[in-house]
Amino acid sequence: MTTRIAVIGGSGLYEIDGVKFLDHVEIATPFGRPSDRISIAEIGGERVAFLPRHGRGHRFLPSEVPSRANIWALKSLGVVQVISVSAVGSLSEECAPGSFVLPDQLIDRTTGRPSSFFGDGVVGHVSFAEPFCPGMRERIAVELSRAGHAFRDRATLVCMEGPAFSSRAESLLHRSWGAHLIGMTALPEAKLAREAEMCYATVAMVTDWDCWRGEGGGVTLEMVLATMRQNVQDIKRALPGLVGALADRADCTCRHAAALAIVTDPSLIPPETKQRLNLLYGRYWAGPA
Repeated sequence: MTTRIAVIGGSGLYEIDGVKFLDHVEIATPFGRPSDRISIAEIGGERVAFLPRHGRGHRFLPSEVPSRANIWALKSLGVVQVISVSAVGSLSEECAPGSFVLPDQLIDRTTGRPSSFFGDGVVGHVSFAEPFCPGMRERIAVELSRAGHAFRDRATLVCMEGPAFSSRAESLLHRSWGAHLIGMTALPEAKLAREAEMCYATVAMVTDWDCWRGEGGGVTLEMVLATMRQNVQDIKRALPGLVGALADRADCTCRHAAALAIVTDPSLIPPETKQRLNLLYGRYWAGPA
């Protein structure tokens, strides 16, 4: 049976009272193994795939998360909508710790992470002007508003390499760009989801004021975890409503993002590359994969 909705986040997110888990699947991909096995649950009659981004027990650094394998594995299950749940720091007085934010823009400050399915004989360029699916963001905003949780529905998120938190100079630089949030995991996830023609939206859980405020010694892990524990409880309560809000079968331009993106003549794409990417782009090849 197809699983149309996925949640990528921390492993503690999946311990939800009353949620029936149906299966736990191990998926091998052409890009290696995903972060962990994928759990399939039933929420409000909808099958939902849960994938711990950093692996159970938090084993992967942000730079080590196998994002291509994660997205490919979810695509193989039939997923078309991905809810990313991510802890972030605040660069703006408007985004207070404890609140949720639905970012609509991204600035990429990562380095060296594999960030595309294209390459190895196939060239493609998808549109990324709107990095997060507007339709998903709108429906999630309606549900968060209904649930009465404090949230902001627009923000620019800087994705940095990590794993260290920002220096104060970096934090002030990011603020000068007009950014509102700083995190380490939105990329390349968002780009890969777009290339895989999946709708993708982030529910950013604000855990701290980034060090631009100049208070104390800056951001600490203890500070982040203290707020995140409460945020996780809040998002778990909100998840059934979010899944319900996304359960309709409306189409979206995200799901056709690669239709005109592939430049390479299909007859010149190496057979092994075609085979690896057939799940994603097989419907666009002129001949057999």
